[in-house]
Amino acid sequence: MKKLKLIVLFLLFANAALYAQELDVNLQVRPRFEYRNGYKQLLQEGQKGTSQISQRSRLNFNYKQDELAVKLTLQNTRTWGDVPTNAVADKNGVAVFEAWAQYNFTEKWSARMGRQVLSYDNQRILGEQDWGQQAQSHDALTVSFHTEKQKLDFGGAYNSTAENVLQTPYTVANYKALQYAWYHNQFNEAFGLSFLVLNTGYEYAPNPNPDNKLLVDYKQTFGPYLAYKTSKIDANFWAYGQTGKSTDQEVSAWNAAVNFGYQITDAFKAGLGYEFLSGKDTNDGSTVIKSFNPIFGTNHGFNGYMDYFYVGNHLNNVGLQDAFIKLNYNVNKWQFALIPHVFLSAADVVTPLNEKMDSYLGTEIDASFGYNFKKDITVTGGYSQMFGSKTMEFIKNGDAGHTNNWAWLMISVNPRIFSWKK
Repeated sequence: MKKLKLIVLFLLFANAALYAQELDVNLQVRPRFEYRNGYKQLLQEGQKGTSQISQRSRLNFNYKQDELAVKLTLQNTRTWGDVPTNAVADKNGVAVFEAWAQYNFTEKWSARMGRQVLSYDNQRILGEQDWGQQAQSHDALTVSFHTEKQKLDFGGAYNSTAENVLQTPYTVANYKALQYAWYHNQFNEAFGLSFLVLNTGYEYAPNPNPDNKLLVDYKQTFGPYLAYKTSKIDANFWAYGQTGKSTDQEVSAWNAAVNFGYQITDAFKAGLGYEFLSGKDTNDGSTVIKSFNPIFGTNHGFNGYMDYFYVGNHLNNVGLQDAFIKLNYNVNKWQFALIPHVFLSAADVVTPLNEKMDSYLGTEIDASFGYNFKKDITVTGGYSQMFGSKTMEFIKNGDAGHTNNWAWLMISVNPRIFSWKK
């Protein structure tokens, strides 16, 4: 039945092409092998690592006619073997990753509605999270004003569990409402400045709650992003603050970072950077949330590839300081990268015996490669190792003396299977 639906959708789009200006259909098949031996957390004594293969399969339809643009992306994410070979149904099924329509009112003004990706600047706060096989998209309405040098986007979302007729708790692990505005000014070819304001509201029931009330508290995330790029220099800086409330608790947190890269030769680039994400002392008894949350950022691309921090973890904790070096070497079809990180807590780590621990959390070494095998085929992989400390053991449990490492290999096949232009 699901295959029949896909065929019908394809025929509808193909029929529309008779009247359309452009129709493009492409496919992605992306399996990834991972060996996890202390990935995301230190292994505890007696525990053993594991391996698995996950896969993303996507079908993308892109349609344009005059001022109208429509995109539909269907995807399936799976772990090899999560259903038997004779299964009559898939575990995850086929999901709609993107389904939006955009109308261009003028050359500068446009509006987009539906399931869509919200991705801005370096994706620290709003990003696609493309590393995750499921990635990330939002049900939203966005309005854009774009000129050659200036861009202004603003949008919002309002979520419900179903088409209810009475007030019903929103039980999805998601925001109830969202509003944002993003402004970018490209002053010249080298220098650009952006400013983001994001307002997220999460629903909760107060305790005690004799009247069965449902409340929504809003948290604001805001700040600038600066980027400077020439043929030799690639640098950026950002600073974000967080305020407002979350489940009746005050929020006061911040994040700042600076990165500098230099193209030493055509093939070799070196850089360094530092990021600070505020945290809360472990012996701080206040109810104020002082730990910064990157919210919808593509967090796998920051703070180490082993995802010890902010990839579904390390929230409302002691924060993080991340100092790192980036070394990149590209030759022919090959790309190589080596990124060592030194991690420290951003707040005090104090034991129940009131003993202050060292702020040093550990060192992670990330090595990765990429190879452009064919026009539509790329092979990427890597190896990472975490050298944790006693402080890391305290805040994340596990055994720092254990060999905690992670390796992966991914093949991405992205062919264009149909293209038509009137």
